[in-house]
Amino acid sequence: MKMAREIMEPRVMETEISHLDNKGSGQAAVWIDRGQDKPRKVKLTIPKTLPGEKVRATVAWPHAKRSKAALEEVMEASPERVPAPCPHFDLCGGCAWQHWQYEGQLRQKTAHVKESLIGQGFDPALVKDTIGMDNPWHYRNKMEFTFAADGSMGLHEQGNFRNIIPLETCLIAGGDMKDAVMEVAAWAKDHGLSGYNKEKHEGLLRHLMVRQSFITGEIMLGLFATETPDGELAQAVEDLKQRIEEKHPKVKSLLWLVNTDWADRTQSEDTHVLAGRDFIYDEIGGYRYRLWFDTFFQTNPVQAQKLIDLALEMAQPKKDEKMLELFCGVGTFSLPFASRVEKLAGIEIVESSIESAKRNAADNGIDNTYFLAENARYGIDRVLDQLGTPDLLLLDPPRSGAGGKVMRKIGRSQPKRIVYVSCNPESFAVDVKELEQFGYTLDQVQPVDLFPHTMHVECCALIELIK
Repeated sequence: MKMAREIMEPRVMETEISHLDNKGSGQAAVWIDRGQDKPRKVKLTIPKTLPGEKVRATVAWPHAKRSKAALEEVMEASPERVPAPCPHFDLCGGCAWQHWQYEGQLRQKTAHVKESLIGQGFDPALVKDTIGMDNPWHYRNKMEFTFAADGSMGLHEQGNFRNIIPLETCLIAGGDMKDAVMEVAAWAKDHGLSGYNKEKHEGLLRHLMVRQSFITGEIMLGLFATETPDGELAQAVEDLKQRIEEKHPKVKSLLWLVNTDWADRTQSEDTHVLAGRDFIYDEIGGYRYRLWFDTFFQTNPVQAQKLIDLALEMAQPKKDEKMLELFCGVGTFSLPFASRVEKLAGIEIVESSIESAKRNAADNGIDNTYFLAENARYGIDRVLDQLGTPDLLLLDPPRSGAGGKVMRKIGRSQPKRIVYVSCNPESFAVDVKELEQFGYTLDQVQPVDLFPHTMHVECCALIELIK
C-alpha cells in the first residue's frame, strides 16, 4: 500500500523531448520504477519545450500511461530557443511558441501539413514551404479578452481555462488596440466593477472584444456585460464614453452588449451603441467590408491578402466562368473572385454573414453574385439547379472541415478546378481524400502562417479534375 501511494505522488524526472503534438507542446517518455513490478512507460506532455531538448519536469500522474508534466528546468536547450519577449508568456495561453525562433516555427508548420497529408496517402512533396511574415508581431486585427471575478481583465491561463491572467501588454495585438484595451481595463478597475464568476454565474463584466482595420485605422470596442448600461451604471458608462472619445479617436464603434446566458460565448441579447456606429469599415485588396461585432473576418490582414492572392493564382478565374463558393462568410474571397468571373454563387449557414456579403458586394459595385443562407450540404443542390455545373469551386470551411457528405456532393458536381482554403491540415487531408473517387488529384498545397507564435497554420490548395 505504501508503494501504491508513492507511485501516485508527483515525481521530478529527467527526459528528452522527441517531438511536438498538434497543440505545440513537447512530447517525451519516461520509465517509472514500480518496485517489484516491471517499469511502466509514461508518455509525457510538457508545454514550453522544443524538440531535442533535455529537461527536468514534474510528472503529475506517474501511475498513468499518459501524463502532463510541468517544466522545471531546461538542462540542454535547443539552439533555436530564444527568450520570450512577452512578460506574460509563462502563464498566458495566447501564444505557445514565443520561445522558438520564427524559422523553426515555420519549419514545424510545414512538417505538420506534410504529416497530415501522409496520413491520408498523399505525397508530401506537394507541400511547399510555409509562407511567413516579415514582422510576426502585432499582427492580429481582433482579440477577445475575459474579465476575472475580481474585475481584472486578461487572457485565459494555459491549461486552466477558468483562471484569467491580467495583462499589461499583448505583443500579437495591434498597438492602438492594446492601448484601447488597457483603457477599458483601467476604467473597470477605477469604478470597482465586478467581473463575471463562471461558477456562481454572477458579476457584471464578461468579455471585451476589440477589432481594428489596419487600412482604415477604425477600431471597435465591444463590452459584454450581464446588465444594461443604465440605472446605477449610467455614470460609469458615461465616464467610459468620455475616456474613449478623448483619448482614442480611432474608436468608431463603442458597444455595450448584454449577455445573460450561462454559456461562455461572446454573444449579444441586446446591443447598445454607446458611441459611433454599430460597425467599422475594413479593406483587403482594395475591397471595402463592413464588420459588425460578430462578423467573421480573417484576423491577420497581411497574410489574408497573401491567401487571397494565392487562391486567385491557383484558380486562374476567367470572365466566361461560373463559380461556386462554400462557407463564403461575408465575402472575403467572393468579391475579388466575382470581379474576375461571369457569375458567382456563395453559400454560408450564418444568415448575418450572408446579409453582410450582399451589402459588401453592393458597396463595391459588384452585381454578378448570388448569396444563399443555407447549410452547405443542402445549399449545393439549390445553387446547382440555378447555376449549373460550376467551372470553379472554392471552399473555406471551419476547423472541423467540410465533411464527407459535402465533399462527395462537390465531387459529383464535377467542377474543373477546386481551391480549398483550410485552417486545419488534418480535416483538410481527410476531405480531399474523398475527392479521389470522383477523378480529382491534389496538385499543390501552400501553407501560410496567419498565426505566428502559435501552432496554427492555414493552407491554400489546388485540386483538379483529371479524368
